[in-house]
Amino acid sequence: MKKFAVVILLLAVAFALLQLARPSIPSQPATAEVQAPPEVRQVLEKGCYSCHSDERKLAWFDEVVPAYWLVRHDVLTAREHLNFSTLGSKPAAVQRATLFEAVNMIQLGAMPLPSFRKVHPEAKIMPEDMAILKNYLAPWSIKPPHAAATLQNATQALVNLDAVQPEFNGQAFDAAFEGWKLLSITDRGDNNTLRVILGNEIAMQAVQRGNLSPWPDGARIAKIAWQQQTGEDGLIYPGSFVQIELMVKDHARYKDTEGWGWGRWRGFGLTPYGKDAAFVNECTSCHLPVRGNDYVYTLPVTSAAAGGEEIVNRHAAAFPAGLPYQPLGWNVITTYVDPERRTTAVLFGNDQAMKAVSARGPMAQASQYPAGAVLSLVTWAQRDDPHWFGARIPDAPISVEFVQVASTGQASAYRGFGGAGLAEEHPTVNDSEQKTHFIEALMPTRLP
Repeated sequence: MKKFAVVILLLAVAFALLQLARPSIPSQPATAEVQAPPEVRQVLEKGCYSCHSDERKLAWFDEVVPAYWLVRHDVLTAREHLNFSTLGSKPAAVQRATLFEAVNMIQLGAMPLPSFRKVHPEAKIMPEDMAILKNYLAPWSIKPPHAAATLQNATQALVNLDAVQPEFNGQAFDAAFEGWKLLSITDRGDNNTLRVILGNEIAMQAVQRGNLSPWPDGARIAKIAWQQQTGEDGLIYPGSFVQIELMVKDHARYKDTEGWGWGRWRGFGLTPYGKDAAFVNECTSCHLPVRGNDYVYTLPVTSAAAGGEEIVNRHAAAFPAGLPYQPLGWNVITTYVDPERRTTAVLFGNDQAMKAVSARGPMAQASQYPAGAVLSLVTWAQRDDPHWFGARIPDAPISVEFVQVASTGQASAYRGFGGAGLAEEHPTVNDSEQKTHFIEALMPTRLP
């Protein structure tokens, strides 16, 4: 009995001594708090400030070592990624983008950390709290500028893609992305960009088979972004080029970064993103909430089934077998959004059409398609992206149109399919000519 008491005493002394091993958690008043209405800051203070601010807000049980060590590590790591006490010093666009990311981390259940919520139930973000944040952010409330305001890159000198510098982590740029096929498109209302997501042959084969849990080694995904611009017709088109993001799957080589190699190249100079290799931490932390989808946000457009929910977008691939062509197997020429109808459209071209389209050439009308070229304009209804608040992705197809280019001096042939089951339509000659002219006159997207 005495030995047991001695053991208890020694443990108590050791526990007391451990309490002295208490490195500090710096605390200070906010120097540049996030610029947002009081009701928005109140929600953030409730669910985020305990870790993501310079305030020291620990419960009594957080103060007890060794729990204190874990809490301190989480707080310092959280502040490094996002600090609402200093966020106000950054440009308004950066603050807005940061709030969108915060909302998405909350919506996907990544924040507050599940372990934190278990012992701090008061930090739970309720539906009414999310409504306050989403109403404040109001994606698509900022209208894209008119086309004339965003063509400053039109005469920018082209970059030698083979000479683009690798990322700071050593990830090489892949100049072959221009020949990859469509995985999906995204209308981003949080930052007014249009994004086309492409996959290499290995990625596309995996998509066609539903083999995405995990993605196979060798799969490559390129996400290309342009600023949105509003045309004279009220449609939203790709404007100034923003960036290319690249994900490369190799579970052995990239085991320390979730099995993926990451890279981002910005602007017409395709400048590697970040200051050093630590930029990868931004990528992995942002993609952590979709680890169940092998860290991929995109829902590929495919008719294949895949395990789990919201891994592929089968609605958008609901094309009847009787179409004269299946355009999803072709390359992308351009895309646009109709904000009034809430639709997304993509112009595809067959091999002959793509030979006449230089995506990296001068910005000019691409109406000089050779005989034998076939263009296909696919229009989808939009739905909210389940993985990202502020984004819309394709839903069910509304129409599929084809233009078969004829020899010089002859009229191109138009066929359109729409409505329930995408049945063939029979427009008047005048309507067919107007639709053909619109499709042939669509401008290719501008790449570096």
